[in-house]
Amino acid sequence: MSNTDLPGSFSALSLDPATAAQTPRIAIESVTPAVDNGQFAAKGIAGRVVEVTAKIFADGHDKLAASVLWRQEGEENWQQAPLTLETNDLWRGRFTPPAVGRYEFVVQAWWDVWGTYRYEIEKKYAAGVGLNLELQEGRIHVEQALSRAEGEQRGPLEALLQRLDQAGSEGDKVAVLLAGEASQAMAPVDAYVHLTHSIEYPLDIERLRAEFASWYELFPRSITDDPQRHGTFRNVIGELPRVRDMGFDVLYFPPIHPIGLAHRKGKNNTLGAGADQPGSPYAIGSPDGGHDAVHPELGTLEDFRALVAAAADHGLEIALDFAIQCSPDHPWLKEHPGWFSWRPDGSMRYAENPPKKYQDIVNVDFYAKDAVPDLWLALRDVVWHWVEQGVKIFRVDNPHTKPLPFWEWLIADIRGRDADVMFLAEAFTKPAMMARLGKVGYSQSYTYFTWRNTKAELTEYFTQLNEAPLRDCYRPNFFVNTPDINPGFLQTSGRPGFLIRAALATMGSGLWGMYAGFELCEGAPLTPGKEEYLDSEKYELRPRDFYAPGNIMGEIAQLNRIRRQNPALQTHLGLKVYTCWNDQILYFGKRTDDLGNFILVAINLDPFNAQEGHFELPLWELGLDDHATTYGEDLMTGHRWAWHGKTQWTRLELSMPFGIWRIQAGH
Repeated sequence: MSNTDLPGSFSALSLDPATAAQTPRIAIESVTPAVDNGQFAAKGIAGRVVEVTAKIFADGHDKLAASVLWRQEGEENWQQAPLTLETNDLWRGRFTPPAVGRYEFVVQAWWDVWGTYRYEIEKKYAAGVGLNLELQEGRIHVEQALSRAEGEQRGPLEALLQRLDQAGSEGDKVAVLLAGEASQAMAPVDAYVHLTHSIEYPLDIERLRAEFASWYELFPRSITDDPQRHGTFRNVIGELPRVRDMGFDVLYFPPIHPIGLAHRKGKNNTLGAGADQPGSPYAIGSPDGGHDAVHPELGTLEDFRALVAAAADHGLEIALDFAIQCSPDHPWLKEHPGWFSWRPDGSMRYAENPPKKYQDIVNVDFYAKDAVPDLWLALRDVVWHWVEQGVKIFRVDNPHTKPLPFWEWLIADIRGRDADVMFLAEAFTKPAMMARLGKVGYSQSYTYFTWRNTKAELTEYFTQLNEAPLRDCYRPNFFVNTPDINPGFLQTSGRPGFLIRAALATMGSGLWGMYAGFELCEGAPLTPGKEEYLDSEKYELRPRDFYAPGNIMGEIAQLNRIRRQNPALQTHLGLKVYTCWNDQILYFGKRTDDLGNFILVAINLDPFNAQEGHFELPLWELGLDDHATTYGEDLMTGHRWAWHGKTQWTRLELSMPFGIWRIQAGH
């Protein structure tokens, strides 16, 4: 069977000429921003420019015109912004969504009849060609436009015809038709010949914190000075000034719900712990309640609301963990057994992520008997319950192990009620799944950054995040560590290693996060080579002296301060890796569109040795020649200097294994 014989195959030859003539004559291709050609919404930030590009072309040599139409979902009327031809059929334009919410845009193009006429008459006049008929055609164009005009559109066209009548010579008439006033008069009444539209492309516009935020994770129960005394929400209020002063704006808690007793985990993940052990907060549910309750030892719901309010007073938002798994003691197992899958002997399989075993938790079955829609609605109601307590940010535990249709529905439902709510996907899995979670609505995502250490690895990863499709659907949150992940790099690198990773995270992305203890350079592993912490806080209370000698709180605070003061650093987008002739130094830059804020970052990736090398200043991006003078400022120290020429040299010591420099073409 040939390809032309395949069932359902389409050929334009099957159309009759009259039908074929109605198909678009203008091609609109490669529209950006678009995710899977508009199947999913591209991401944007309220008040920030959305740059639209498209390849637009047609047969022949006639001029084209194009624009982008855009509106917020639910609005009846479209707003319009022009697209401008750059080169090789690439058109570019901009618009700015003013508020959070769902938007849509359409690219449209048409035959620019007046633009084509002006182009041709200008060329012919310059060549000395007689223009008697062309001038008649110009008048006809204006008269036809006048016949389409309404109200205030008519006056400028009538004045244009009057100027044509008053023009004496051929040159005077050409001047009238080529004048800017003529184009201004003709534009509002364009005939839009061969008008062609793209499909509608969706945009998900969120608040700034979806792209620029600094996260700090702590266990509220560990905010205590006694390992035998459980910390409380009220204790955490006393910790807020320290978190604020380090420059964080999101304070994230692991699950705060009642913890089950069945198969409770003990110190270092041992089995058979008693009630005197705090257990893992991820074993959610007990006779004290489930996902909508708080662990009694932390306090009450009223205490939690007081903490949320106090955090807001310090410029902090509280983020909660949404972990769907249940302890065997969770009320749902008795109240809704149809939401779970049971084994033939009446037992239930505990959760596993080989080689990890989680004997203290079981998972719901999203497609079990009675689960649809009741379980889905119950989980949605859990999220909304916490939104009503003042929480607008959720870090979701292992979302890649739950159905994608569930997430697409839940996130759309919640954000349809409150567009300020954001979701962070904690998914360390295959690239396609991580990207898909961003597509179905997650505002932010955990990343492979945690395991990218060499110059080649980091260069490749930073580049991928700045390219399609990830740039439009995936906002990377560079967590340097988590309670589950004690990266191998941090286990042996000491204080310089923690400074290196902090600089990479804070400068590499607009979003970064750290788990408490990072500022103390905690990295002792349970066993060498394993990414588990010794004496993991997941299974015990962990009081800390955050002001102990050797802490890096001051450096973290300065890094966060630099981020807030420099708009170029408030996104992962726009990062470019530049040349440094040392494979142990990663050297990159970020800049705002107007080049008013241009940051260069050099980071020593070797935590054991100082590194030095020559590097290139990107003078070409500033429009300067290779011998120009520029001015630099070290944003960690405040030191200022002048650079002469393109090639420079740096040495990065272990006491400060990175340099962050603001470059300017003038003083």
